[in-house]
Amino acid sequence: MSQWKQIQQLEMRLLEHVDYLYDDNFPMDIRQVLASWIESQDWETAVNDDTVAVVLFTNLLSQLEKVRIQEQNFLQKHNMKIIQQQLQLKYSTNPTVMARVISTCLREERRILSSACTQEQGPLERSIQNSVAFERQKNMDNRLGVIRGSVQLMDQAVKYIEDMQDDFDFRYKTLQSRESTDRNSDMMKEEVTRLQEMLNRLDFKRKEIVSKMDVVIKEIDDLMTSQLSPELHDWKRRQQIAAIGGPLLTGLDQLQSWFTLTVQSLFQIKRQLDKLGELVVKVTYESDPIPLQKPQLEERVKYLIYHLIKSSFVVEKQPCMPTHPQRPLIIKTGVQFTTKVRLLVKLPEVDYQLKVKTTFDKDLPPGRVSRQFFILTNNTKVMDIEDYSNGCLSVEFRHLQLKEKKYINGTKGNEGLLSVTEELHSLSFEACFTVQGLTIDLETCSLPLVVISNVSQLPGGWASVMWYNLLTNEPRNLAFFGNPLRANWSQLSEVLSWQFSTFAGRGLNKEQLAMLVEKLLGQHASCGDYQVSWSRFAKENIPGKPFSFWMWLDSILDLIKKHLLPVWNENYIMGFVSKEMERALLKDREPGTFLLRFSESHLGGITFTWVEHSENGDVKFNSVEPYTKNRLSALPFADIIRDYKVISDGVVPENPLKFLYPDIPKDEAFGRLYNSQPSKGKIIKLFAPIHTLNPHPHLTTTTPNMYELSLFTISSPKASTTSSSCQSPEPPMTPGEFDMLNEHLCFDIDTMSSPYSE
Repeated sequence: MSQWKQIQQLEMRLLEHVDYLYDDNFPMDIRQVLASWIESQDWETAVNDDTVAVVLFTNLLSQLEKVRIQEQNFLQKHNMKIIQQQLQLKYSTNPTVMARVISTCLREERRILSSACTQEQGPLERSIQNSVAFERQKNMDNRLGVIRGSVQLMDQAVKYIEDMQDDFDFRYKTLQSRESTDRNSDMMKEEVTRLQEMLNRLDFKRKEIVSKMDVVIKEIDDLMTSQLSPELHDWKRRQQIAAIGGPLLTGLDQLQSWFTLTVQSLFQIKRQLDKLGELVVKVTYESDPIPLQKPQLEERVKYLIYHLIKSSFVVEKQPCMPTHPQRPLIIKTGVQFTTKVRLLVKLPEVDYQLKVKTTFDKDLPPGRVSRQFFILTNNTKVMDIEDYSNGCLSVEFRHLQLKEKKYINGTKGNEGLLSVTEELHSLSFEACFTVQGLTIDLETCSLPLVVISNVSQLPGGWASVMWYNLLTNEPRNLAFFGNPLRANWSQLSEVLSWQFSTFAGRGLNKEQLAMLVEKLLGQHASCGDYQVSWSRFAKENIPGKPFSFWMWLDSILDLIKKHLLPVWNENYIMGFVSKEMERALLKDREPGTFLLRFSESHLGGITFTWVEHSENGDVKFNSVEPYTKNRLSALPFADIIRDYKVISDGVVPENPLKFLYPDIPKDEAFGRLYNSQPSKGKIIKLFAPIHTLNPHPHLTTTTPNMYELSLFTISSPKASTTSSSCQSPEPPMTPGEFDMLNEHLCFDIDTMSSPYSE
């Protein structure tokens, strides 16, 4: 079943989350009509390869054109034409952006499907996806609507005051121009009385407008403090969660709308105050409220504008190497990385020649880290309006590169205080913003970064990134790993499940997570929400093993992604199950029932175990040596399961794997995953397994994990099968037979699955 069909079968709660994925950047109409084609393309590669992105963009337009031509409904055909035009306008100059949008949507769909399988959201996901958040947003929209309405009314009030003052000014100057002899007349007295009434009314209106401005400014101040700042803070927290595999980050366009509406209201009030200042120059009087209160109101407005714009300067995309898009915040020296900053205020009068400068480890206290770096490439770019988005002001640095500083005499200072992957660094961004006579220095910084010099340090660096962003929302706590916090298993397990849904398309269920916590913390740990130390998770070796818990788990992730993805996504790999539980599950099953689990003794290995029942009722469990990525690179795992055969004591070789646990016929489970035809030919090379409870004594070990091979010649259906170790040598082989035998031997020795007892 296609991913999109699975999505459409989700419950309404999850479908609402899917709905948030799609907008004008990637309309759901496209996802619907091109579902199969979209899912068959390599969008992740296109994100990092301009050539592939151009090809996919062109092909997508062609696919849409075919759909449009075949569409019979006139309205749908019209809508398709509009969508085509919008896509060409947005992405024709930068198709990698489209690839990134689609790749992100597909990834988030997989995560939502994964969460549907677990039947339960974890604490982190519940905290950022709940109805309370939607209510807050609705309340924010309502409050901003009221503020905008009040500001518009104040505009009309200022205009009314201006008209009143012009009328008063005209009458007053007309009265002054009269002859002095006429000033004592009754008509003049009436005119003076009328002017006094007008001045009283003008004074009342001035006091009223100043009072209303004070109320609206207080309302904006409260809005910024109680709602807008917390919403921005929540978005930054969600960005941290999204960076480590959590739900798709959304809401920045909504934030920009709120920031823009708020700052527009403030600038409008500022213009109203300027206008009142002009009116005072023409007409003023004793106890005039405008000169008394205007300076204070102006200072408050400028203060709010200043802080609103400063907080609107954000890192939209955290630093990330294009070669590892799913593991941001890890930078390798000498490798280009990208990042993007954005201004969440959209004003037509802004000078768009806004230069942004990047600095690495700005103002870092001396002695904090043992290594220091500098940006090797151009670190200054100009912000511009994005034509393909909602017109936001942003800049993307796509070719930044770090280089380590050289030290005199080779000394690095405090070397050894922290490991390379525990040292945290920061990338800062600075700009100077000028608008309507106000000059504002902008500065923001990335989340803490890990800098590596070798790709082998990537797993350790990712462990640090996950741990930091799981446990703290401080943007720049670079000393975090000097005394790292502990993690609750309920939160850590959710993040670990995200790694599998992000990298492998399907997260972990409760049973798999229960086995992981037992492996990490010991038996019975799954009974409570235990705390896990950083050292236990990533630094200490698993008892009796030469690697840590995280290195073991990360190697499994890598194995799934590169060699087991189809089998994993079909939910055929039980994966994380102890040997004791494995035997408990298999002992009462039909002979030949097998299950797949990850090796506990090898990094990045998968093994399978099947059950046999002897005539006297004994149960035997058979395991093979784990398959690692080196061995799986030659033959797909599904084909290995199909072609696996065992010989024992001269018996005709057969495949002992009959049913995938609990009772799925092997070919029914794996049939559509087979990539090649079964081996055909005259000569077949096989080997016998060592039963974990009853080893075969006739096998002799020649080298570690290698066993004496038994070769069989099958000449015809009636021919007898004999062991080469028990019979006299066969007649000399023909050259063709020799070549065939040599081909099989070379192939099988590299890819065979040796019997093994874990």
